[in-house]
Parts: sequence; structure tokens; C-alpha cells
Amino acid sequence: MQTKISPIIIGNKKIGLGEPCFIIAEAGVNHNGDPALAKKLIDIAAEAEADAVKFQTFRAEHLVTRDADKAEYQKTTTKSDESQFEMLKTLEFSDEIYQELFSYAKKRGILFLSTPFDSESADLLDRIGVSAFKISSGDLTNLPLLSHIVTKNKPVILSTGMACLGEIEVTVNHLKKQGLRDLVLLHCTTSYPAPLDAVNLRVMKTLQNAFGFPVGYSDHTKGINIASAAVALGACIIEKHFTIDRSLPGPDHKASLEPPELKEMIRNIRELEIALGDGIRVISSEECDIKKIATKSLVSKCTIYAGEPISTQSIMVKRPGTGIEPKYFDQVLGKKAKQDIKKDRVITWDMIE
Repeated sequence: MQTKISPIIIGNKKIGLGEPCFIIAEAGVNHNGDPALAKKLIDIAAEAEADAVKFQTFRAEHLVTRDADKAEYQKTTTKSDESQFEMLKTLEFSDEIYQELFSYAKKRGILFLSTPFDSESADLLDRIGVSAFKISSGDLTNLPLLSHIVTKNKPVILSTGMACLGEIEVTVNHLKKQGLRDLVLLHCTTSYPAPLDAVNLRVMKTLQNAFGFPVGYSDHTKGINIASAAVALGACIIEKHFTIDRSLPGPDHKASLEPPELKEMIRNIRELEIALGDGIRVISSEECDIKKIATKSLVSKCTIYAGEPISTQSIMVKRPGTGIEPKYFDQVLGKKAKQDIKKDRVITWDMIE
């Protein structure tokens, strides 16, 4: 028997099996260190009708050593002569800016989320009032940070890229021991962009069965198709990077959606959810009208006179489906006509004894 997976609440949204997919528009660091651009990204996410817009909160000094190398994709999308520390330093915001962005998102009617990369950043986000904490795949095994975040008593969305099932199990067990109950796991392939043959969407079901928490998908593939496929397979959260312009300089722009694509992705997901339905097989109202035309009935091959028994020589099966259904063919044989039934007439129950 499958364990019941309880939904969690983030803001005013219920997240879990059977609920609308919670769509996170991942602005990340695509603001390029410009608060005005960050507000434009919030505008774009709100206009696309995402459920949340998410940024990344960090202090470079607490995140990376000064001589740490950049990832290969970052080397091709940012200055080749700067370190990862130098790159990240240009993408920091002050505490005041995060408070301003949080308030602006609230004004625009969209939830504000951000990924903290250190304890001080988590404290800041808690102070400004975030509804949940999103943890990056890179901090999946950062148990000190995770323990600190659990003390905030807020839901946690945990990406699981770059981790085997055993590592995920250690972290999930740790979070449970710390008292966390509201957890969503995001399947993720940490590659920018992620190749299709590395996506492995069926892992979502593996995570759900293994840990009994709601599962979503953090999508790093090109385009919008894989996000919709993940929803069809049961993802309760979709997280997707977006930008105002893919040609801008910066580490994540090239692997991000532009505004029209973000809108299209969200529209496709909402249409897909309507089409997925509730799994209960019923005849739709639209089908009822067509059913009368497309299905068949018992029809007289020739004139059947009153009192005459019905035989295989006197009836056949034809459209429309407004009379006795063909499944009753054998039961009708031998019964007598109550009235004269002209040739090529749909036979109804009131015509026979």
C-alpha cells in the first residue's frame, strides 16, 4: 500500500499530489547586480502568472574562497580573467535591497523566495518574511546550514542535483531528526544546459517512493517541453531560470527562458493540468452529443409487422445511437414487435414486447 503524501503550504498555495503545480520563476542572479533589473524580473514573473519569483542570497566572502575556479559554463558566459569570487561579488545585494525586492514582489502579488547560501543569508531572508527556504543542490550535504534553516520553522524546498540516492537519504533523515516535516524534494540535473539524456525524469517517482515527500523538478534543459513533461509525470513544483534578455552578460542568462517563453511554459503547464483531470473515467458532456451520432443502434432490415418475432434476418446494427444498443442484440431476438416497424427504422424498447 502506497504511503499517503501530505501536501505542504507555502504562502497561500497548497503543494502536493493533486494540487496545481507550484511554478517558481528563477531569477537567480540574472539581475546582474542591478536592483532595477531585479524589479523588472519580478514584473516579468508576475505577468507570466508564476506562483513565485526566486533570487539567490549570499555574501561572496561566506560562499567561496578567493581563488576558487569557475565552472566551465561560467567561464564561457562571464569574464575569463576573473575568479568565481570576483564574479559573485558583483552579484551581491544589500540587506536593504532584499527587503525592497520582497516588498515589491508582495505589491505585484507574487511570492518572493530566495536561496540562502550561508546562515547569515538565511537569517536575513527569515527577517524579511520569506514563506519557505529553497536549498540549492550544492548545499544538499551542508548539514550545518540545513540544521540552521530548520530552526526557522518554515517549509524547505531541496534540490537534489549532483547527489546519489544514499546522499539524499542521509540529508532527508537528518532533516527529519531535526524536526522538519514540510519538505519538497526537487529532482535536478546540475548542468547548464542539461542534456536530455541526463534528465531522467522517472527519478521523481523514485524520490517520491523512497522518501514519502512531495517531489518536483528543477529544470535546466533548453526550452519548455521538459518542464511540461515533468508535470505530466507528477511534479508538484517546477523551477525554471528566466531572464529579460538571453544575450546579457552573466553566468546564467544563456541557459534561461526569455519573457515570452516563460509565459508560454506556464500557459502550457496550466493547459496540461486541465487535460490531466482527476483520473475518474466519466463521459464528458461534449461526448454525450457525439455519442448519439457516432455509436449505433439496432435497426430494422425490413418492415417488421406487429406480433412478428424479431430474427437475425430482420435487424442489423447502424448509426445513430438513439435506440437499443447493439450489446442487447441477442436479448432482442425472439421478442415480438408491438407495432409495425418500417424498414431502416431505429428500434427502441417501447417498440417490442
